[in-house]
Amino acid sequence: MKTKIYHYLLNVVKNKGAGYFVLIDPDKKNHSNIEDVVQAANKSEVDALLVGGSLMMDAGNHDRVAQIKKNAEMPVIFFPGGVTQLNGYYDAMFFMSILSGRNPHYLIGEQAIAAPIVKDIGIETIPMGYLLLDGGTTSTVEFMSSTKPIPMDRPDITVAHALAAQYLGMKIVYLEAGSGAKIPVSVETIEAVNSQIEIPIIVGGGIKTPKDAEERVKAGASFIVTGTVTEKSENLSVMKDFSEAIHRK
Repeated sequence: MKTKIYHYLLNVVKNKGAGYFVLIDPDKKNHSNIEDVVQAANKSEVDALLVGGSLMMDAGNHDRVAQIKKNAEMPVIFFPGGVTQLNGYYDAMFFMSILSGRNPHYLIGEQAIAAPIVKDIGIETIPMGYLLLDGGTTSTVEFMSSTKPIPMDRPDITVAHALAAQYLGMKIVYLEAGSGAKIPVSVETIEAVNSQIEIPIIVGGGIKTPKDAEERVKAGASFIVTGTVTEKSENLSVMKDFSEAIHRK
């Protein structure tokens, strides 16, 4: 089993204190600025690009992933929105299960459909427990997966699910408030989870400023993800500001 990218991520945390991921949705709405985003990431010490989305509105996403991979100077990791987005251009993928929900299709159904394709492509898999928290708005992933998010004011529920992810053998836990969330994952929730588990924590959704990111790294996040804030920013150099806030060493 290949573990090159996984060990790269662990070394990022070891050497930099925490890592910074930029999420790119390879949908047609982002077609015109994908190359600009990748080039800005190259200049901003971004540690990896996450690529994927919950809803693709055209058939060009595979070509856009190829474009991202061609221009990226860091690993490109598949952040699955569905098995149809899987292809051989990624360096690795988060083989994830939405453990916070009770929809069996996204606990194991989609994974079983994808597994033979993953085997055939030979892509590195990083097992990940995905926990959706209530970020104050109905996210695309909530609607598309019929997954009810964990209340943000119940860190005990989040801790229980994060521990379950660890005991199931997941190598990473993702705490997600949803794309465009009004409220990011709280510092208190991250601290609670970090105090109980021994695997890295990714935090994303609603992180709008470098200060937001820095506070969550101090609380125990191993990786911070930004997506909407970089997609909508008129100045892509904001990535550099995030990178400096997140890299604590």
